[in-house]
Amino acid sequence: MLFKLLSVLCIISFVLGAPALAPSAATPSTPGSNVSATVAYSSVTTASNSSSFSATGSTTSSASASTSGASTTTGVITIPLSSYSFTPYPTPTLNPRPPVFPATDPLSPPAVSGDPQIVPDFAPAWASAYQKAKNLEKVNVTTGVGWGNGLCVGNIPPNKNFPGLCLEVPGIHVASTWNRALMRARGLALGQEFKGKGVNIALGPMMNMGRISQGGRNWEGFGADPFLTGETAYETILGLQNGGVQATAKHFINNEQEHFRTQESSNVDDRTQHEIYAHPFLRSVMAGVSSVMCSYNLINDTYACNNDKMLNDILKREYGFQGFVQSDWQATMSTLSAVAGLDMTMPGDITFDSGDSYFGGNLTDYVNDGYISMARLDDMATRIIAAWYFLHQDEGYPATNFHAADHYKLVREIGAAGTILLKNKNGALPLNKPRNMVLFGSDAGPGKSGPNEFSGQGGSDGILAMGWGSGTGDFPYLISPLEGIQEPAVFWDFDDWNTALAGNMAYGQAVALVFTNSDSGEGYITVDGNEGDRKNLTAWHNGDDLILAVAARNNNTIVVVNSVGPLIIEPWIEHPNITAVVWAGIQGQETGNAIADVLYGAYNPSGRLPYTIAKDLADYPAQLVTNDSRSKIVTIDYTEGLFIDYRHFDQADITPRFEFGFGLSYTTFSYSELCVTPIQSLDTDQEDLITAWENGKASPIAEGSSTALWLHEPAFQVTFEVTNTGSVSGTEIPQLYIHHPSSANEPPSVLKGFTNVEISPYDTKQVSITLSRYDLSIWDVVAQGWRKPSGQISFSIGASSRDFKLQGDIPT
Repeated sequence: MLFKLLSVLCIISFVLGAPALAPSAATPSTPGSNVSATVAYSSVTTASNSSSFSATGSTTSSASASTSGASTTTGVITIPLSSYSFTPYPTPTLNPRPPVFPATDPLSPPAVSGDPQIVPDFAPAWASAYQKAKNLEKVNVTTGVGWGNGLCVGNIPPNKNFPGLCLEVPGIHVASTWNRALMRARGLALGQEFKGKGVNIALGPMMNMGRISQGGRNWEGFGADPFLTGETAYETILGLQNGGVQATAKHFINNEQEHFRTQESSNVDDRTQHEIYAHPFLRSVMAGVSSVMCSYNLINDTYACNNDKMLNDILKREYGFQGFVQSDWQATMSTLSAVAGLDMTMPGDITFDSGDSYFGGNLTDYVNDGYISMARLDDMATRIIAAWYFLHQDEGYPATNFHAADHYKLVREIGAAGTILLKNKNGALPLNKPRNMVLFGSDAGPGKSGPNEFSGQGGSDGILAMGWGSGTGDFPYLISPLEGIQEPAVFWDFDDWNTALAGNMAYGQAVALVFTNSDSGEGYITVDGNEGDRKNLTAWHNGDDLILAVAARNNNTIVVVNSVGPLIIEPWIEHPNITAVVWAGIQGQETGNAIADVLYGAYNPSGRLPYTIAKDLADYPAQLVTNDSRSKIVTIDYTEGLFIDYRHFDQADITPRFEFGFGLSYTTFSYSELCVTPIQSLDTDQEDLITAWENGKASPIAEGSSTALWLHEPAFQVTFEVTNTGSVSGTEIPQLYIHHPSSANEPPSVLKGFTNVEISPYDTKQVSITLSRYDLSIWDVVAQGWRKPSGQISFSIGASSRDFKLQGDIPT
């Protein structure tokens, strides 16, 4: 069974995070009263929304906050009580154009490709689902049945021919494989497991950006780059829905730290929002995602689930999203959230077991009293039911049950493929039948009381294989490194603190393996003072001192790191006796076997870092805000803008310890024969838009403008050759980075393509990476569209964000 996505029974036992701290969270909004009595309003309008509003009379909270990082206090913008008309967004009407833009059913997505060139057209499938989704009682399907009132973590009641919905939580880190086939296969396996249990909606994938290196839930996502995150989300969703379950893109949006997650406003400019944080959600919509979950936090002083700009204008209008928006658990702020674009409130009650709801009876009253239009209520219900038809869940879908499935071989393969070799001095790895070896660190062995000793996985005293919180589940079993490494002459010591003993045991051994880890999770669980987010980037369980003690006595010390994210490894990385470093990440139930596969060369490592490992925590562009605030709202300014992770290191000329995209192999590769070829457009209906883009004009403001075919179809194909110059087979991960002209004010290098190629010894293969017009565009905040910047766009092909092998120019 996949590492995080376990049975319904496993998920039911956990408790989600603290209640959302809405200004009026104690009682629901009712007709005739203000939306929030404690917060007045400031002006906000959105020109192109289906529901627009204007609020007046702003005030700001006067309480002060003491915080680290860029933060201030502010008030909350809410929707004033008024009558709101509604006109549904039209469904996309562009005709399918195979083979580039074929009509696609979510149960039959395009075949996975290392160089995807197909833009699936889900519009006909959505149109058919919308046609079926009618004549059902409406309020009922927009409101969950309440916390704990069903077999799943979230449940929608039945209605006529609609049996109700069951919602569950998925998530696993697969981005470090940089392998689309494994991303898709993992998604399909998850979808099959969920469908087998009768779960309708999988609450994932999670695609927040890892803006904060210490972020507690970063391990549920796909790294610190929007393109890598977007592609991993895209393949995951295609796989999940191919398996028959509805996927949920979450958390929309800017939910980048656990501290203050229900009371912080992420202050993000429009360009940064579009190019960084919203991009993975755009790719999710292009994958046909059924649902989007809005987050706990505020965006620019408006709660995410109450945010007309993000939900209506960007998600539903600009991206053309046809599915439904559901709240995170207790993230609904008022009944008028329906006007802002929220379609379903979860788990239904305002706070757990409160017995009341912002929707339900209150939604009925708001419609009857004219505050929310019947057309909007129809739209909410239609979107929810249409997603059910979209996935054909009306056709013999299993009832909710507790049956388990098993995909252990895939888990093991992903575990090995995502393992990153950071250092390998003098060919220390792979191991070749060492005469003896010793394993050190609690991370090398099983937990003292088994794999599920901590509720919500909130703790570890053995091998670390996942983080903690609501995105976890119980392990069916867990293979530790000690169990995976089956050598006859293996000794071990799991005491992290007796460094003198460790040094003595290491002396004279052919190999000394030291295992260390670092954990994090959701903020409702605190582990060793880490309130979800990590307090620092130091190895847990005395890891640094243990490594140094062993290395002082053994000249073939190999370090294996199981970590939810980057660590500062400066205390020991350059030690002359440390011959190899294996970055194992968090690999799930097959961890020990996957590590052994890499250590012994059964799997030639091909994983690449999905984030930067810095030399100092202060080198990262954004820091965690942790100091307690006495204000209702803490504003966190995203002052770094486009310059997150490697983009910042490149711009500021900071040398990292290991750069984004880095990873070694047991063989070597060379690159040659670069060629760039323009691709003729097949979209004859939108030739004028292509011509305008080529002349520097931005894409127009329209429904589905950011997901338009002309913008995303193949425009340029980059081809080159990769040669395996070593003596063993291996997989290389070529990466393409765009270098925009200075007029664009972009980071020096921006990832816009990658693929994987397996090559036999001394063999050569041709590789291709295709670019779209969107890949070459920047967001124009004035024109509100995607524009080709003025000047020459160049690119590099390489093995990481700082190891470029080939350079070229995009033809003008």
